[in-house]
Amino acid sequence: MAKYRKVAFSPEVDDTLREVCLEIEKRYELHFLEIGTDKNCVHFLLQSVPMKSPTQIIKILKSITARELFRLHPEIKKQLWGGSFWSSGYFVNTVSKFEDESTILKYVRDQGIEKDYQVLDKI
Repeated sequence: MAKYRKVAFSPEVDDTLREVCLEIEKRYELHFLEIGTDKNCVHFLLQSVPMKSPTQIIKILKSITARELFRLHPEIKKQLWGGSFWSSGYFVNTVSKFEDESTILKYVRDQGIEKDYQVLDKI
């Protein structure tokens, strides 16, 4: 999540984030299956080797993406006055080959898509 829940993602920033992630893939043993953004947060579905802990992966992602997004989009740094791009927290979950990866893939893919909710009349 972007620091202070500020709206930091635009189509241009999304594209840059994806490009940076592709570069991360080349240097680290990570493979991004899906990247979903929604104005102030990002969801990743990725694969990694078992030797990398989730904490190591998060540190890699947060540090490199923040540095590159600030460098390539200086306007973001003005919005996030504290100098940090990401909030300090994160959520990690693992998916095994026996769990339903397609559900998580759909969730990540649908980030930022406006949902059509039907309002039910009260009886």
